[in-house]
Amino acid sequence: MASTQSGELQIPGTVYLVDVAQDESNIHARHDGSHQDIVLVPQPSSDPEDPLNWTYRRKLLAVSMGYLYVLGTGIATSLQYSVLANITADTGISTADLVQGTGLMFLFFRWACLIWQPIALTYGRRGVYLITMFLTIPIMVWTAYSSSSGEWAAHRVLIGIIVSPIESLCEVTIFDLFFAHNRGTYMGLYVFVLFGSNFLAPLVAGWFNDAYGWRWTMHFGAIVCAVCFVIMFFFLEETIYFRERSIEGQAAPPQPLVPGASTTNNPGSETPTATAKDEKSNSRPASSSTSSSPNRAICPPHSQGLLGKYALFRPLPGRPSNRDMLRMLYRPILMIFRLPTVAWSGFLYGINLAWYNVLNGTVSPVLTRAPYNWSAALVGCVYAGPIVGAAIACLWSGKVADWVAIRLARRHHGVREAEYRLWVLAVSGVVSSGGLILWGVGAYHDLPWIGLVFGLGMLTFGVVTGGSIAVSYNVDCFKEIAGETTVSVMIIRNTIGFGFSYGITPWWTNTGLQNCFIAAAMISIACTATFFVFILFGKRIRRWSIPAYQGFIATTVVSQE
Repeated sequence: MASTQSGELQIPGTVYLVDVAQDESNIHARHDGSHQDIVLVPQPSSDPEDPLNWTYRRKLLAVSMGYLYVLGTGIATSLQYSVLANITADTGISTADLVQGTGLMFLFFRWACLIWQPIALTYGRRGVYLITMFLTIPIMVWTAYSSSSGEWAAHRVLIGIIVSPIESLCEVTIFDLFFAHNRGTYMGLYVFVLFGSNFLAPLVAGWFNDAYGWRWTMHFGAIVCAVCFVIMFFFLEETIYFRERSIEGQAAPPQPLVPGASTTNNPGSETPTATAKDEKSNSRPASSSTSSSPNRAICPPHSQGLLGKYALFRPLPGRPSNRDMLRMLYRPILMIFRLPTVAWSGFLYGINLAWYNVLNGTVSPVLTRAPYNWSAALVGCVYAGPIVGAAIACLWSGKVADWVAIRLARRHHGVREAEYRLWVLAVSGVVSSGGLILWGVGAYHDLPWIGLVFGLGMLTFGVVTGGSIAVSYNVDCFKEIAGETTVSVMIIRNTIGFGFSYGITPWWTNTGLQNCFIAAAMISIACTATFFVFILFGKRIRRWSIPAYQGFIATTVVSQE
């Protein structure tokens, strides 16, 4: 049994997560303080400044700054959705051109990730966060003075380039800070903030429009970004940390802890350093053939003094060269074709993004005409339904998915497969398809507004769950190159999103709301159901991917553990 288990753990995405045997043969494997049978994967290094060893409060502040970035830039890029009709009436720019401009923004979200992500993986996260947040401010001011479709398209392209870290950088911050058993929870929160900001913005924009006009809603976006920039400048801490390479879940010789390093990672504890008694009880390891090793730091980057704390980028010894950084511009494209789980994760996220674009492309046109005849403020209020749906999805795709994965790991001798968290898609796929039908068919038959809002909430539940699970599954499969595969996922995601943004208006206007959304519901449930293929064959696919994966690991320039 031990040899079989050891062989299984050579497959990326298969990790020994639950120490069901309570094996004490290796005293150096470290466990979660709140669940003493949960092995920390990856194992932290011996350096107390390793972000994996930070106190819970410090981790929470760091990840909150990432969420704040997503919130600020998400609001700025989504304010237009509830005021499309008003922009058209004031400027003469057609709704189709406005929606297609949004599609261009998503398209450049895709490609600019290939620029910003290598910089963040090489020089650090803080500088990329702050520079792009700051540059968003003048673009939002320019948006307020739009007068033609060409001008609208131009600033949508620019803001897509500038704000593209919203798609992939916060995920990297989460990788820096959290472990396999709780990573999904924080990823779920990220996707909630991402989509929640996109739904909050139209709600606020509708009221701003009625009070001050649509142009001031764009100024509001600039103000939000400015406030977020100031907060992040003072509280955003660098989380980049170079360490020796080792594959998550695979064995390496243990390393003694140094004084000051955490021996537990208890989310409920202010001080993670264990007492001698705690250390004895919390240090029960998995067997040496199945536990991850603590990793020696290549360069602790955090003790830099006051000036270093506020620097955009730090001179980090051991960082990749500029030539290495340029290699990361094309590697994510290669990964799409060499790693099937990466391609499928992007597909799953993209098809869910498509329904989000369908929602945003139809809400304002549907509700501002008869029989509803709503103002922009009332249209914005409809987005309260999606916000509630996104909040529920955050718990479902985060806490519940993590719980399911741990429970299944306990039933399978402590071994967790990457596919375990996919089971939550069985519920979200059905709910999302039901929401599409309720929204589209309901609007076609003039259903009372409460039914439409409920449908949008159902749809959003599926959208957020699909996006969160896609990102988490991608990380679980290939954690060591997740910084690059996340870009791969976003390339596919935003290509699909661009296509739907470009085609949604002619689709529903030519076929009608009822036929359009019934077709969309059938497409949605069929696409989501592909997760059963990975439930059945995902492990074989990951095993088949080992040669390509090892090739990428051998040539990787940044270890993402």
